[in-house]
Amino acid sequence: MTITPSGDWVPDSCTLPTAEQPMRVAEFELFFAESVRRMDRPASTRLELLLNRDAEVVGRDLAARESGCCSFFAFTFDATDTGPVMRIEVPDTQVAVLDALAARVDESRGGGRE
Repeated sequence: MTITPSGDWVPDSCTLPTAEQPMRVAEFELFFAESVRRMDRPASTRLELLLNRDAEVVGRDLAARESGCCSFFAFTFDATDTGPVMRIEVPDTQVAVLDALAARVDESRGGGRE
């Protein structure tokens, strides 16, 4: 697995064509910036994103497409009183990818603003 110095979280095992990867990363970054209200990391292999109430459809679409090229990601969604939660889980062997993804969420949101 390679994570580029720019912080891209695209591992070597990703089957998305290389030319399409920057567009997918940009889609996720826009989603993170516009839709994520809070990020929690309850385990090294799990990231939980509290979303704006209207963001679940976009999140599910991105999750489905990402699962198609990086099958090690497990995405689940739960409804809570405060809004939908997108859970992203990876196996122990892919924690570095989740670390990089969490950094992207934080960066896209302006460094952890609430």
